[in-house]
Amino acid sequence: MSQQSYYIGLMTGTSLDGIDAALIDFSGPAPTLLAAQGQALPAELRRLLLALQTPGPDEIDLAAHAGNLLADCYAEAVLALLLRAGLDPHQVAAIGNHGQTVRHRPERGYTVQLGNNARLAELTGISVVGDFRSRDVAAGGQGAPLVPACHQALFADPLRHRVIVNIGGIANLTDLPPGGEATGFDTGPGNVLLDLWVEQHRGQRFDSGGAWAAGGQVLPDLLALLLAEPYFALPAPKSTGRDLFHAQWLTRRLLGRNDAPQDVQATLVALTAHSVAEAILLQAPQVDEVYVCGGGVHNAQLLQQLAQALPGIPLASTAALGMDPDWVEAYAFAWLAWRCLAGRPGNLPQATGAKGPRLLGAIWQA
Repeated sequence: MSQQSYYIGLMTGTSLDGIDAALIDFSGPAPTLLAAQGQALPAELRRLLLALQTPGPDEIDLAAHAGNLLADCYAEAVLALLLRAGLDPHQVAAIGNHGQTVRHRPERGYTVQLGNNARLAELTGISVVGDFRSRDVAAGGQGAPLVPACHQALFADPLRHRVIVNIGGIANLTDLPPGGEATGFDTGPGNVLLDLWVEQHRGQRFDSGGAWAAGGQVLPDLLALLLAEPYFALPAPKSTGRDLFHAQWLTRRLLGRNDAPQDVQATLVALTAHSVAEAILLQAPQVDEVYVCGGGVHNAQLLQQLAQALPGIPLASTAALGMDPDWVEAYAFAWLAWRCLAGRPGNLPQATGAKGPRLLGAIWQA
């Protein structure tokens, strides 16, 4: 088995809940997930990254400092993953590092992911492929979502019309019509508002299993107000993030109301479920089955409401397709690194809006 068949994917998403690291073997006819490692972000680093989501003083220094701290955490996750797998760094062809998005403004021609890839290459002794999004943006695209190309390679079926839904901080879907053109887009908030609200009112990073939301009542008038956000009606290609769906966005919509916090949480679950379901039914009205991945797969209340909003359509996690839902995104960035080193395009122009297929990523050689 060639040692150049091993790639590591790193992902820190909009939820800022931790680092996902996945070790993938690309030597066989189908890439294989060999090992995975999750690692929490230190509280101070998470605070710094949250502060960088909005304009503030001394951003250049703070962003550089956060990038260095992230690289240190990424290196720890990589080395722990290699220890678990019984591999040495020289056996890995490359790390595909998404980095942490702190500003996503494709309409202004840029998107920013922190992570100091040069430092990561030095700390691990492994070549790093990073900065995946900027080439797509330069080609007129959104730079997001980038996972649909990997979803197509992993999950497309010649007979079944599938939709893959990734529910991280932001939710996105990939439409996989049999024999047709795959596409995808960000549907809107996934866990980002849920996590924000439960942390504000319960001091918890997330609502485990959706248990707190399950004890509340969905408020139809508030749900309608939230769903009136113009983003939901925009045509694809489109992408979003904390630049739009943040604490102030929610605060403005709650002005003058006196809703019980638990009912707001229940309504935010409904917001994610309804916006995802409406996007699926609009994009793929003939869908045969829907598969979910990402952290949202563990929110039973969210999945229950999503199933109710998609009556008659089978709904399951990607585990039913042989891929652990917790590691699909990290897998995707290992796949994108593999594509980059092989000289193959990594984007789907019909998903991002780019002028055409593009080789994604820059390389920091070890």
